[in-house]
Amino acid sequence: MFLEISLTSPGPVLILGVMELQDAARCLRKLGNPTRLEVVRLLVRAGPDGLSVGEVQKRLDVPASTLSHHILHLVGAGLVRQQRQGRILYCTPNFDLLADLVALLTEECCAEVRDAEGKKKAG
Repeated sequence: MFLEISLTSPGPVLILGVMELQDAARCLRKLGNPTRLEVVRLLVRAGPDGLSVGEVQKRLDVPASTLSHHILHLVGAGLVRQQRQGRILYCTPNFDLLADLVALLTEECCAEVRDAEGKKKAG
């Protein structure tokens, strides 16, 4: 778990890795666009060093203005981070946030099945 508290960031505020439903919904809305989902998946495949915006554009064959628009949404949701190195802008996935999102979606996986099986054994 981690502690990330931001009073200025428009992205989700995560406390000890617990994601609020509203934050999850905002992230899922941003990932609901095929281009944005493709960007995030590409960055995840690239690993923690991420990729330059130019490389993302080249690999996805997306016009620069369109890509910029989509990356802005992903950065605003906290799903992607950007860092400038000289004249090159790099994008990296926020693995902690993505892991929290997956954890929220799967934290109660099969809970009703386990509850039903427990009742059968007890009964």
